[in-house]
Amino acid sequence: MTNTFIALDEFAAVDSSAHVKDLPFTLQDLKASIPASCFEPSVWKSLSYFFLDLGIIAALYAIAHTINAWWFFPIFWLMQGTMFWALFVVGHDCGHGSFSRQKWLNSLIGHLCHTPILVPYHGWRISHRTHHSNTGNLDTDESWYPISQSKYEQMPWYEKLFRFYVPLLAYPVYLFMRSSDRKGSHFHPASAIFRPSEKWDVLTSTALWLMMVGCLGGLAYVYGWLFLVQYYLAPYIVFVIWLDLVTFLHHTEQEIPWYRSEDWYFLKGALSTIDRDYGFINAIHHNIGTHVAHHIFLNMPHYNLKKATEAIKPILGDYYRKSDESIWSGFVQSYRMCRFVPNSGSQVYYQAPNEQSVKGN
Repeated sequence: MTNTFIALDEFAAVDSSAHVKDLPFTLQDLKASIPASCFEPSVWKSLSYFFLDLGIIAALYAIAHTINAWWFFPIFWLMQGTMFWALFVVGHDCGHGSFSRQKWLNSLIGHLCHTPILVPYHGWRISHRTHHSNTGNLDTDESWYPISQSKYEQMPWYEKLFRFYVPLLAYPVYLFMRSSDRKGSHFHPASAIFRPSEKWDVLTSTALWLMMVGCLGGLAYVYGWLFLVQYYLAPYIVFVIWLDLVTFLHHTEQEIPWYRSEDWYFLKGALSTIDRDYGFINAIHHNIGTHVAHHIFLNMPHYNLKKATEAIKPILGDYYRKSDESIWSGFVQSYRMCRFVPNSGSQVYYQAPNEQSVKGN
């Protein structure tokens, strides 16, 4: 079994003395400001979130089946899709090794969280590891990375369709084909995403994913396609929208710098994200909006991120970014203005197609 998280010290090594001058603080400065207890997961607390989410999901299914009225189903779809997303976030902790320090438990709960919502746990975990170890790097980041202006102008229509016009439905496509320049499926062990030693992890998750697809097909065969749409596919679409919306918002913002490889290192890249306030949804989806601290300390449990954020904010100063815009206002703004970055420059920012000036250096 491969490791399910990357230790802080592995990234600390990247903060070489040649780079320290770029920031007025180091990774160790930030770590020292946070209570040590924040880095220690509580298995019982982690499990409580897992079982709470499952309990709510089961209750919503029972309520929807009891009421069984068309007027209620749109409400059910929104609520259940949101709970699918909350369950994904618990599995997200498993993928980072912040659910527990037991690898087998992370793997077990990760599969129980992700397989029912059609996410290949190990395939996603490994791809997500690449994202976290390359955040803010134009050349090697994995998730919602910008493309150059020349690349944008040459993109075929179908790539622009999913990337820029229906971005909130892109995730299922991303699982099978990341992009034209970062090729690789999350299901095949020979994909460029994976190391040879990760073959059986990938095959395990792919097999479980196929079994889940088979179960859904069985439900459609026994109860009909309308039943599957009502009770699974519609909430699944809401879940996909949540996943794409949150990941898009945390990494797509005109004020966030991106770096080409020669000017990038881990801590500087980790700061190229932004916290968001989701209102009353914060508690439901486990405070995933505390994204800056999460990117700096990726093996910290989600329930400790708020405390860690408050501890590091005085040190980060202006390097800490948080948007006070409403979620949908922030999405519309980034959707309109963030299309590509300049073809050259070591530190660059998103531009809109009609912008004439180049911000960066």
